[in-house]
Amino acid sequence: MLHNKNIRNISIIAHVDHGKSTLADRLIEISGLITPGDHVDQILDTMDLERERGITIKSQPIRLNFGNMEVNLIDTPGHVDFSYEVSRALIACDGALLLVDGTQGVQAQTFAHSYAAIEAGLDIIPVINKVDSIDVDIENVSKQIFNLIGAREDEIFKISAKSGLGVDELIKEIPDLISPPVTKSESTNALIFDSYFDPYRGVIVSVRVFGGEVKTNSKLKLINSKFDFEASEIGYFDLKLSPSDILSSGEVGYIVTGAKELSQIRVGDTLVNQEDTNPVVVSGYKEPQPTVFSSMYPADSDDYAKLRDSLDKYVLNDASFYYEPETSSAFGFGFRCGFLGLLHLEIVIERLEREFDLSLIVTPPSVEFRIIRNNDEKIIIRNPSKIDKYTDIKSIQEKICELDLLFPKEYLGSIMNLLNEKRGTQLDLNYLSTSMVKLKYRMPLLELVTGFYDSLKSISQGFASLDYQILDFETGNLVKLDILVNGVSIDSFSSILAKENAEFVGRNRVKKLSELIPRQQFDIPIQAAVGSRIVARETIKALRKDVTAKLYGGDITRKRKLLEKQKEGKKKMRNIGKVAVPKDAFKEFLRQ
Repeated sequence: MLHNKNIRNISIIAHVDHGKSTLADRLIEISGLITPGDHVDQILDTMDLERERGITIKSQPIRLNFGNMEVNLIDTPGHVDFSYEVSRALIACDGALLLVDGTQGVQAQTFAHSYAAIEAGLDIIPVINKVDSIDVDIENVSKQIFNLIGAREDEIFKISAKSGLGVDELIKEIPDLISPPVTKSESTNALIFDSYFDPYRGVIVSVRVFGGEVKTNSKLKLINSKFDFEASEIGYFDLKLSPSDILSSGEVGYIVTGAKELSQIRVGDTLVNQEDTNPVVVSGYKEPQPTVFSSMYPADSDDYAKLRDSLDKYVLNDASFYYEPETSSAFGFGFRCGFLGLLHLEIVIERLEREFDLSLIVTPPSVEFRIIRNNDEKIIIRNPSKIDKYTDIKSIQEKICELDLLFPKEYLGSIMNLLNEKRGTQLDLNYLSTSMVKLKYRMPLLELVTGFYDSLKSISQGFASLDYQILDFETGNLVKLDILVNGVSIDSFSSILAKENAEFVGRNRVKKLSELIPRQQFDIPIQAAVGSRIVARETIKALRKDVTAKLYGGDITRKRKLLEKQKEGKKKMRNIGKVAVPKDAFKEFLRQ
């Protein structure tokens, strides 16, 4: 096996907001690619959205030179929704800087990414950041890092990414502490760890070469998608794309493929020569699976074509996003969309509204369910209203996830209460230090996407951090809750939930809707139903005109006669009257 002695491929793994992008800025400055002070912060976060939220959404590689040493920094997203991208990026690396905020300590995603890095066989350098902060607790954080990866205190680097303190010493040690890249194949072999769509040149992929070399105009193919193409341009990442004639084993660079759709070329695929009959596969490849589903409708139904075109364009830049057309009795035409998680959903909606100037109505997120019919046929349900097609349901199954939570011990009681309310079952409880607790729980994914994160943050005053892994389907005690307005079921409000919560949720929804729907000339009953059983009801009282206003004195029977006549009219109107629920009422209702 050949070694490329002067190259190191590294990643920085950290929890959200622990200073990863700031450290990347310092490394870029020290390498001389940019002059300190004349650039914006978070150079590698190119989207406005990334800067505003302080998170990395799309990973971005960059080549840095320190003397005769070439370091390829592969920046990765820190959020759990993008864990597949993180895992592919880690396989492209030889080592990782484990960055921990000295004021906050080890958090849940630090755990998850550290284990992923260890599994990928990476050399890990532990680093404590923000050591110049007044709240830093080096001793306690060092103990947490020791419990996590077994590093002694004298092996942990102490830096301040903001001021640059200690970063030079860290760079000097990288060549000794991280192994050089290893060649896995004699012939051309490269792993795609990222890709994006360029409107003029098609799909541009980020690759780590594991064997042979890639040259301009090489004829290449992808092992999984069987896509063949010619490399029209190759090169390195030096803040911008720098063309080159060749990418050698161990190097990181880009290839312009000319593919017209991102779905033709997926992250995790292996790239080889077209003539290669016995290729080496670098890593196990899997399709990113959507876990959270939501429906999207244009606020103005005339914008449906614009929304369809926008989604067609958006999916070119985000291959893990899924959508299919659907119709709703309330909103007309729209799309059922699939996302990797709640953060992914938020980001997609925000990008669609900003980049394509859309105004959207979005239904509350739900998850996919699996129904088992009497003949044991299994059917995946992504939209609760579709379940009515099947009358022979033996059982309904829901996705289960495994949660890892880290938080200060004083919140243990209230967090365990929340988890029990959300149908969680405890698997493990560990004290990481005298003050930090790590909990492992099993919980239905449905409970995780319906307000769990907000409740957790408010109970723990923002100190709890969370990471989750999705497991398989399990049979649950689930029912479908329908909302009926004037006896008519509104499909957009249907949801599948735990039987024990149905009545409580039904009562809340009915009460909320009764406040939002305007009064009509007749009484409107609003009901929540599970099957044929009504579990909650509210009535919106009719508007009444005072028909007796024109009477003055006289016999009571005249008054009664007019009221009876009005009553008859109301009865007739109720039988033929239709309730048109205004869109604003829907929008408000869906905000819950």
